[in-house]
Amino acid sequence: MEQYNITGMSCAACQARVEKAVSKVEGVESCAVSLLTNSMGVTGNAKEEDIIKAVTNAGYGASKRDDSALVDTKAGSKKLTASQTRGIEESLKDTQTPILIKRLVSSVIVLLVLMYFSMGHMMFGFKLPAFFEGNHIGLALIQMILSGIIIIINKKFFVSGFNSVIHGAPNMDTLVALGSGVSYLWSVAILFLMTRYVADNEVMKAHELMDSLYFESAAMILVLITVGKLLESISKGKTTNALKSLLKLAAKKANVIRDNEEIELPIEEVVVGDIVCVRPGENVPIDGFIVEGSTSIDESSLTGESIPVDKEVNDTVFTATNNKSGFIKVRATRVGTDTSLSKIIQMVSDAAATKAPIAKIADKVSGVFVPVVIAIAIVTFIVWIAVGADLGFALARAISVLVISCPCALGLATPVAIMVGSGVGARNGIMFKQAISLEQTGKMNIVALDKTGTITKGEPEVTDIITVADIADKELVKLALSLEIKSEHPLAYAVVNYAKDNNLEPESVTDFKAVQGNGLMAKLKDESLLTAGNREFIAKFAVIDPLLIKKVDELSKMGKTPLIFAKGEKVLGLIAVADAIKPDSASAIAKLKEMGLKVVMLTGDNELTANEIGRLAGVHKVIAGVKPDEKAKVIEELKKEGKVLMVGDGINDAPALVSADMGFAIGAGTDVAIDSADVVLMKSRLSDVVIAIKLSKKTIKNIYENLFWAFIYNIIGIPLAAGVYISAFGWTLNPMFGAFAMSLSSFCVVTNALRLNLFKKDDTDEYVSSDKKNCQVNIGNIPISNDDFLNKEKKNNKGDEKMNKTIKIEGMMCGHCEASVKKALESLEGVDKAEVSHVTGEAIVSLSSDVDNEILKHAVEAKDYKVLDILA
Repeated sequence: MEQYNITGMSCAACQARVEKAVSKVEGVESCAVSLLTNSMGVTGNAKEEDIIKAVTNAGYGASKRDDSALVDTKAGSKKLTASQTRGIEESLKDTQTPILIKRLVSSVIVLLVLMYFSMGHMMFGFKLPAFFEGNHIGLALIQMILSGIIIIINKKFFVSGFNSVIHGAPNMDTLVALGSGVSYLWSVAILFLMTRYVADNEVMKAHELMDSLYFESAAMILVLITVGKLLESISKGKTTNALKSLLKLAAKKANVIRDNEEIELPIEEVVVGDIVCVRPGENVPIDGFIVEGSTSIDESSLTGESIPVDKEVNDTVFTATNNKSGFIKVRATRVGTDTSLSKIIQMVSDAAATKAPIAKIADKVSGVFVPVVIAIAIVTFIVWIAVGADLGFALARAISVLVISCPCALGLATPVAIMVGSGVGARNGIMFKQAISLEQTGKMNIVALDKTGTITKGEPEVTDIITVADIADKELVKLALSLEIKSEHPLAYAVVNYAKDNNLEPESVTDFKAVQGNGLMAKLKDESLLTAGNREFIAKFAVIDPLLIKKVDELSKMGKTPLIFAKGEKVLGLIAVADAIKPDSASAIAKLKEMGLKVVMLTGDNELTANEIGRLAGVHKVIAGVKPDEKAKVIEELKKEGKVLMVGDGINDAPALVSADMGFAIGAGTDVAIDSADVVLMKSRLSDVVIAIKLSKKTIKNIYENLFWAFIYNIIGIPLAAGVYISAFGWTLNPMFGAFAMSLSSFCVVTNALRLNLFKKDDTDEYVSSDKKNCQVNIGNIPISNDDFLNKEKKNNKGDEKMNKTIKIEGMMCGHCEASVKKALESLEGVDKAEVSHVTGEAIVSLSSDVDNEILKHAVEAKDYKVLDILA
């Protein structure tokens, strides 16, 4: 999509005129003009000069946004040019408000003097200068001069209004210019008639004509409309605050290491591969990964997540996030238009530049609105003359019709709500690429979810630990680490990460060997053979108890992968590994179901694993064994049942994302998936699907409210101004009150749209952190020869529950807090393990022997946290 800045538009009729003109240009596939941001998005292969010429011929100005990115031949990467965001910034710059303030202030000063002469002395008995006492012609002349000054100050209404008539597309300014201009010219004609009466020595007739002067109305109309324009301009500025905030985050400079020296460079000179230094308190200027140092990063500017994220070497950091603590060095992987921030800015900007289908009704009405209103005003004048009303009364009714009618309210009803809704989404890490995405999201009937990386974390982790020999859990994990740390298998990473989280160090081993598809083996210091792998592999070295085999089968049916460990001929136990469900997935799916949506899980995994994950997540239906190229076909079948929203993160999800009525990409997924989607979830959380749907519904409701008030205002206001209700209710409308009503109509629509900023996520993003105690089975010391394995397991599990204590803690705020409390508790004698969550405010400790509550309390409070209660 090519974007252009448009100048000279004043209302929805102008917007419709520009769209119509550009749509006729050869090569233009679609055109969307935004009155809100004074911008235009054009798709197709039309020439730039042809598009600009079409806009110019329509009576407006156009210039192409300069948002191109240069390619650096040295690094082969896109560089941020100084003009990258200039086009967007220009379209959002509030140039109108200062102008309107100056016009309004000067107009009001002159208007106060005018009202003193026109109404002050007649209605309130204000004393006039001696020269004007009884001088009706003099009073009329001073009114003509003062109102003429106000017309000159507000000449834009007349220039724009009559230029639009010349180009065959009358706009709101035309209505204002006609209303004010006719009032002024009528008053001038009355003034000349007064001079005739004075010349004929008929002073009383000249005095009576003073009531027929509309000089103050001609001026007041312009001032009141300017008040409305000013309020509208201020309100419109607030609707783009989200995008303006994003633009402010864009870095201008970066500290880069070149030739072993740290130098400050303009951001456009940073290239992929550069090492960038980021100090505490500074924003990260590029996307990259940490090569030196550790810190915590506040990513709320991109994801909306307020809790800082711990980062160390090899962890990824993003543009515009804030370095909260340590000094780090980052290797740039994305710069310029490739950075996360640039893509977000472009997505929000594109959403503002496109139109939702719901806007079509208002656009059609806006395109013919002004000519119809002018026709109604003419008919109103003729009808009142025909029924015997005097000329002044008929003229007042026609002028009232002109100045009360407001096409702007119709034109702004949809785009302001879309802009605010998109901004709210952006603040919460939900990026709607186009206006139609925001509108359609709330209309889905079926949600299809990819499993890996969407419902699950996408990386295996330890779920169960079972020991069957005279060995503690920690000792089993420590020996497992000794083997797995040398393996490159994904399952090995799960064991290594678990051991790392529990601060365990590996034993020294020699003669390490990986047996492809089976397992691992190595020698310990005492020359005993340490083996790990599947049941078939371990059976070659040790005898596996049938009851343990039964447990292996149970875990396998649950979709987990059991890794059995043996030392020599003795089986030590097993560690089960699985791709765990994300903490918020089950609650998010439950909320989707509560909203009446059918939830389906798609996966290429085997049916056994898929059904277990589906059961735990709570989906309605599981479709397993689906190959990447088959996912799109499944989506097409689901579309026969209703509108389908697909959520995925991998390359294999791209076809399905495109096939679905609405595609959601998890932000941590591949670029291909993100490019194929309609909406991007930056937090990579399934709960954001719920938030996106709720926000869509709120936005559509707001649009309907705006359209209702815009239509109802004109439907009631125009007949009132025309005098339709006079015979029934005696209601009439002074042209000045009509102008006041018109001045507030657009302001009210924009203000209603701003209510979307009050959108609350309520509890859609709250979830209870999974408790590892509940997903691990610690059987304890079970002799291999024990024939009553399962009974023993139940007994020991029951005993374990009695040896667990739950500590209620106040003051934990983040992962740092969790780690501090965990370390303090696990350092105590008798504490095997502590699972700590700042989300639930709890620490669950597993005890090998009873530990006094006061000792537990002292350990926690020594770290400056408050213990509220300890439950056995």
